[in-house]
Amino acid sequence: IDLGSQVTQLIARRVREAGIHCEIVPYNKAEAALAKKPRAIILSGGPASVTESDTPRAPQQVFEMGVPVLGICYGEMTMSAQLGGKVEAGHNREFGRADIHVQRASPLLEGLAETGTEPVWMSHGDKITAIPPGFAVVATSESSPYAVIADETRRFYGVQFHPEVVHTPRGATILSNFVRGIAGIEPEWNMHAFRAAAVARIREQVGKGKVICGLSGGVDSSVAAVLIHEAIGDQLTCIFVDTGLMRAGEADEVVNLFRNHYNIPLIHADARDMFLGR
Repeated sequence: IDLGSQVTQLIARRVREAGIHCEIVPYNKAEAALAKKPRAIILSGGPASVTESDTPRAPQQVFEMGVPVLGICYGEMTMSAQLGGKVEAGHNREFGRADIHVQRASPLLEGLAETGTEPVWMSHGDKITAIPPGFAVVATSESSPYAVIADETRRFYGVQFHPEVVHTPRGATILSNFVRGIAGIEPEWNMHAFRAAAVARIREQVGKGKVICGLSGGVDSSVAAVLIHEAIGDQLTCIFVDTGLMRAGEADEVVNLFRNHYNIPLIHADARDMFLGR
């Protein structure tokens, strides 16, 4: 569940690297995804403050589904606040490398911190001053007395740092511990399976119809175009509107790539004069 972090995509990437299917949904549109009965839920970080009104919150349903929940940074803070703990506006912002000191064993940190400490990457301004009933401290840092907390009975976990970034060297292990060890999900997903499933789904949805793909030249629309073309071939037409704001020569690269390399039907609309003129 995306609570506004700039690196939410990295969380999903690490989970997928662990062989687990993962979907990202914004916090204010999560109910439909929760209806699919996920096996585990991760709450992302975010730049807002839990102490302010009208800032992102996890749907309360998250904590009533009986599935493991992991709150990351802001996700830990909103989980603490929503479950009866306390969060205060930060007195000393913590940003950068830090060491957590493990206070007790937890399956979340399985295989880590053999020496009792583990390097992590912090980025937060608020501070948890009381954890909810049922939670215990798993690890601390110099500035964070609740760097890792856990309610092992309900399988609720919170980490104040970012395990998804490379600056937390073994953060991927933490996320793998959560989805594979704690949630018990078998690692049966991979990118090849996703590609095959996506192509099959597109074919079923489109049938014999025609598809238009607005092609920006960026990664997202390019990947979408190639997947759709693999599924339905010349039923797809891509439209690339050149606004004149791409790097020098990049528009020509887009046209050459799709027409000559992928052989995908492409309409190239040169709208530079119109766009820049207006």
